[in-house]
Amino acid sequence: MNIKQFLFFAAVGTLVSCDTAPEKQEKQIMTGGIELSNMNTEVKPGNDFFEYANGGWLKANPMPEEYSRYGAFEVLGKKNQEQIKSMVEEISAMTEVEVGSPQQQIRDYYNAGMDTTIIEELGMEPLKPILAEIENMTAENLVEMQAKMNFIGSHPLLAVFSSQDDKNSSEVIVQLVQAGLGLPDRDYYTKDDERIVNIRAEYLDHMTKIFVLAGDEKATAEAKAKSIMAFETQLAELSMTMLERRNPNATYNIYNLEKLTAESPNYDYAAYFKALNITKTDVINVRQTKFILGMSDLIKNTDIAILKNYFAWNILNDNAGKLNDAFVQQNFYFYSTVLSGVDKMKPRWKQMISSTNGNLGDPVGKIYVEKYFPASSKERMLELVGNLKIAFEESINNLEWMGAETKVKAQAKLAAITVKVGYPNTWIDYTSVSIDPKQYLQNTWNCSAFGYKRNLDKIGQPVDREEWGMTPQTINAYYSPNMNEIVFPAAILQPPFFDAEADDAVNYGAIGVVIGHEMSHGFDDQGRLYDLDGNLNEWWTAEDAERFKVETTKLVAQYNAYTILDSLHVDGELTLGENIADNGGLFISYNALQKSYAGVTPEPIDSLTSDQRFLIAYAQLWRQHIRPKTLMRRLAEDVHSPGDARVNAGVVNTPWFYTAFNINEGDANFVAPENRIKIW
Repeated sequence: MNIKQFLFFAAVGTLVSCDTAPEKQEKQIMTGGIELSNMNTEVKPGNDFFEYANGGWLKANPMPEEYSRYGAFEVLGKKNQEQIKSMVEEISAMTEVEVGSPQQQIRDYYNAGMDTTIIEELGMEPLKPILAEIENMTAENLVEMQAKMNFIGSHPLLAVFSSQDDKNSSEVIVQLVQAGLGLPDRDYYTKDDERIVNIRAEYLDHMTKIFVLAGDEKATAEAKAKSIMAFETQLAELSMTMLERRNPNATYNIYNLEKLTAESPNYDYAAYFKALNITKTDVINVRQTKFILGMSDLIKNTDIAILKNYFAWNILNDNAGKLNDAFVQQNFYFYSTVLSGVDKMKPRWKQMISSTNGNLGDPVGKIYVEKYFPASSKERMLELVGNLKIAFEESINNLEWMGAETKVKAQAKLAAITVKVGYPNTWIDYTSVSIDPKQYLQNTWNCSAFGYKRNLDKIGQPVDREEWGMTPQTINAYYSPNMNEIVFPAAILQPPFFDAEADDAVNYGAIGVVIGHEMSHGFDDQGRLYDLDGNLNEWWTAEDAERFKVETTKLVAQYNAYTILDSLHVDGELTLGENIADNGGLFISYNALQKSYAGVTPEPIDSLTSDQRFLIAYAQLWRQHIRPKTLMRRLAEDVHSPGDARVNAGVVNTPWFYTAFNINEGDANFVAPENRIKIW
C-alpha cells in the first residue's frame, strides 16, 4: 500500500477493502435485475439468507487459484480490468506520442513492466546504489536517509504525510503516524497463538531468503533477519492496536516542532522535515504519541548496524515484487501464500495493469471515463442520492432515542454533505513524471516521488475541496469526515451495483444501500464526532451521545456473536462503523424506495415481490468465496465484516425481511422484534 492509500484508508469510511479478481463469463437468467441463477432456493431464507441469495453462484464459480477473495466486487473487477487492459494495450502499441502525455506515460510504464527480459538482466542492480548509501549511513544522517526512502515509497520507523486538521478542517497540517512493520499489524509480533507463531517463523525465513537473494551468505542473512525481527517487535510494542486507532480523539495530539524535539530528543525532526522540504511545522498532529515519542528512545538504544539492517530490509521488502523473478516469487510466497493462502500468482499482464492503474491513476482515469462512463449514469445517481437524503431526513426526525437539539444539528450536517459522482472536475497533471520504457522500478519510484511531494506540498495551503481520494476507475465508494462528502467513482456505477435496465427495488437494494451506507458513515461511531464543517467537535448533547452508545453496544454484541469457521467470531467493536453504515443503508434506502412508490406497491416480477428483490439485490452484492487464511487475517485487521455476516446479520434487523420471506420463530435467523436494531 502506497502512502496515498495509507493516508486515504486511515481517514475515510469505505464500502469495502480493495481486492480485485476475475469472474467466469456466463449467460445469466434475469428477472427484474435479479440474477436468479445465483440463488439456492433449496435453502430457507430464514436459516441462511446469504446462501439462499448466493448459493447458486458459489457453486458455479469456485475460487480461482490466484485469488484470496472472489465475489461480486470481483465480477465487476474483471469487466473493469478488461476495459483498462484494452485501453492500455491499445496505447502501448502507439509509436508516436508526445513526451509527458498520458499516452506516453501509460505506454512506457506498462511496456517497461512487461519487459521481463530487461528486468531479469537488471536483477537487483537498481537497488544497489541506495543499499550502498544505507551501508554508509551514520546516526547523524539517518533522518536524511529516511526522507530519501520516503520519496520512493519506503517508510521505515514512521510515516509523515499531510491531511486536514481534524479540529480545523480548513487547514492542511503535518501528520506523524506509526509505521515500519514488515508484518501487517502489531498483533503479529505480540500475540502467541499457533497461527501467529508460525507466521513469525515464516517471516524470519522470508527475510533470510530475501537477503540471500540480495547477495548475503545464509548465516549473515539469518543474523540480519533476527536483528530486524527483534527491532520490529519493539516498534510493535509501542504501536496502537487497530481498535485504538479507530478513536479520532486518541489520535489527535497537536505538537509544534519545538515541543516534538523536546520530547523526542534522539530523533532530529528539524533535519528530517528539512529533508522532506516541510517548512510549516507549527502544527503537527502526532497520531500515536506512545509510538512517536518511544521511537526516539528506541533509536538511541539501538546499534547503528541493526538500524542499517532494518533500513536495508525496508528497501528490499518494498521493492522485491518489482525485481527479477526470484525476488517476485519469494515475495509472493510470503505475502500471498503464507498470509492469505493464495498459491498461484496472477499473470504478468494483470499485475502490470494493476501497477499502471495504481501509479498513473489520473492519466488512466481520464481516458477511462471518456470511453466507458455515460453521462446518464451520473444524472440517475444524483437523483438517487437526492431521494436517499430525503429519506434520511425523515429518519432523523422519527428517531426515538435522539433529542430535538441534536436532531437539528444532525439535519444541518446531512444537508451539508457534498456529493461527488463519476470523476473529478480537474485532473492531476502528471506531465512532470518521467517514465522510461526500460526502467520499471525507477518508474515506480518516480510516480511515488511525484505523489509524495504533491501530498507534502499541501501543508499550509488551502484545502482543495474539488480533490478526489479515489480514481474514477476504482470499484468502491467513500465518505470523508473532514470534507463531509460522499464520493462514488464511475466504475461502481455498473451492475450489480447500478443497472439502468433493472427495476427500482433492485437499484435501491444495491446502489441505494451503498449511498445510504456512505451517508451513514457521517453518523457512525467515528463520523458522528465530526460536525458539518468536518471538524472534530462534540455537537451532540451528552444525553444523546449516551443513548447512541447504548444502541451501538447492541450492534457490537450482535456481530460479536456471529460465528465464522465454526469457532471464530466477527469483532463487533472493530467493525462497528461499517456495521452501523450497513444498518443505516438498509433502512434509509428501503424507506426511499417506499416513498418512490407513493403508496402503490408494484406487482411481483416472476413471483418475487419488491421487498424480496430489494433484499436479494443487497445480499448478492456480498456474494464471495474467501480463503480461510485470508478470512482469519481479515477478522483481525479489516474494519468490514465478512460478506456472509454483512448479509445475515444485516437483514435480520429489518422488519420487512420477516414479512417478505415468512421468517418465523424457530428459524435460525429469527430475531425477536424487541431485539432488532435500527440506529438511523
